[in-house]
Amino acid sequence: MAELVVETHGVKKVYPGVRPLEVLHSVDLRVAQGEFVAVVGQSGSGKSTLLNLLGALDRPTAGEIIIDGKPLAALTENELAALRNTTIGFIFQFHYLLEEFTCLENALMPVLIGKGEATREDTDRVRDLLARVGLEERLDNHPSALSGGEQQRAAVVRALANQPRLVLADEPTGNLDSISGREVFDLLREMNRSAHTAFVMVSHDERLAFEAGRVLRIRDGYLTEERGPGHANSN
Repeated sequence: MAELVVETHGVKKVYPGVRPLEVLHSVDLRVAQGEFVAVVGQSGSGKSTLLNLLGALDRPTAGEIIIDGKPLAALTENELAALRNTTIGFIFQFHYLLEEFTCLENALMPVLIGKGEATREDTDRVRDLLARVGLEERLDNHPSALSGGEQQRAAVVRALANQPRLVLADEPTGNLDSISGREVFDLLREMNRSAHTAFVMVSHDERLAFEAGRVLRIRDGYLTEERGPGHANSN
């Protein structure tokens, strides 16, 4: 059995207020190395909240989250920041590329943040990834000179720059047309298979989501298995 990269036990998230809102109820989740998991559900169901918790961007109200064998509750803020930079890659609906940097520099940003500078090995690895996604001729271009699909592909490579154990993708195709969205989704699946990296993707596009290895649904704050790994699309 593959090693677990994500493990949660009884995770709850309650937003305080005059009428406290419990968004997630007792979520139990396990994601193994190399799995590609899609999470679907209605807008406001808690999909992004779950990703924020898994990415150590927020803390649960109750329950335990373990990422790559590390219980998040036991880590300091500095240790959480290091975990986010080295173990977890993030892809968002909007690419968040920095205009003052080139495509290559944007893709190298996690390395630069973590180390202060990129080694030749780091640069060569990221250049190779950019070439694999069709951006070999765009390395010196700034984001404004890239199409929406190209910008999102650069953001995918940025998420993989530090060779993370886990990639969290929050509506990665939501800001793209159907053709570019399909290209980015296929890229995620290819990177998942070739790097054997665990992916958890939130998507409103259930047609794409159901091509993932596993599909989970959040409904009324509860996470349920919609379709297990036995039905994975092998294409």
